[in-house]
Amino acid sequence: MFPSTTPRVLLPLTASSSSRRAMAAAAASSADPPQHQAPPAKAVRVVVKGRVQGVFFRDWTVQTARELGLAGWVRNRRDGTVEALLSGDPAKVDEMVSSRLPVGPPAAAVTAVEPSPADPVDPADGFHRKPTA
Repeated sequence: MFPSTTPRVLLPLTASSSSRRAMAAAAASSADPPQHQAPPAKAVRVVVKGRVQGVFFRDWTVQTARELGLAGWVRNRRDGTVEALLSGDPAKVDEMVSSRLPVGPPAAAVTAVEPSPADPVDPADGFHRKPTA
């Protein structure tokens, strides 16, 4: 009926510790590569001088900061300057401080932008206007 053969005995496979490490390394290398993390947030407090009140400077700052994805706030100061806290991606903060604020909205005449370091704020807070200080 059936051909006569010697019975086969199946033994459980056990991997040595070195081959287990090799298999684990191979599995790790085939996993998804790590995602690039966002750069750490940078924050700068700026005081903007010149003709910067009564020319929609705060509204322009809120709109521009939101377009750049920044968090923080802007407010008028009693001495006639505008103060802002800008927090977020370092390149975007630098763009705002060095390229955008020195120009401002069309009716503004900026004479100085004075930055100083600050602590980053929570990005979930967004960017908003604060009352005059």
